[in-house]
Amino acid sequence: MDQPLAGKSIAILVANGFEELEMTEPQRALLKTGATLRTISPEQGLVNGWHGKSWGHYFPVDKQVGEVLGADYDMLLLPGGERSVAKLQQSAHTRRIVGHFLDAGKPIAAIDQGIQLLAIPGKLKGRTLAAPEAVRAELEAAGGKISDEALVVDNVTITALGHDELAAFVEQVVKVFSEAAAVRKAA
Repeated sequence: MDQPLAGKSIAILVANGFEELEMTEPQRALLKTGATLRTISPEQGLVNGWHGKSWGHYFPVDKQVGEVLGADYDMLLLPGGERSVAKLQQSAHTRRIVGHFLDAGKPIAAIDQGIQLLAIPGKLKGRTLAAPEAVRAELEAAGGKISDEALVVDNVTITALGHDELAAFVEQVVKVFSEAAAVRKAA
């Protein structure tokens, strides 16, 4: 079995209320590639997902957001979820970690509200993103260019607009992350 991400570490950044399927579907696919996935959260012990119109399952937290460095991980996954994103946006640690990935040109995959976490002033210059209507101005102010497409791959940054794009998003995450790992391995 081909495992193009063997030895690669992927951070999944979430807080209580993250969209469960937006985490578990990419997680499942990435595990098949041999990647090591770590759940990073401001929560201690367990983080609670949101599934449909109610609370979902609990997931173990591997590390608290204040204890990690972006340099500890090769790739970053940012699921959506209104509650989760609102809490993560309040954390300087979130900005520090996301900022590291943007500055280093490391692969990032963000879906639905998770795209908001990329809105760090000046760090999106030259990047094209899919974005929910409600946050387009914020992302443009951070230097991003907004596409009308529901799924955008811009070099190693993948953005998608939610559940309708979930299958295509997961496919692109595996493809782009695997290609990025191959490039870094060859270098």
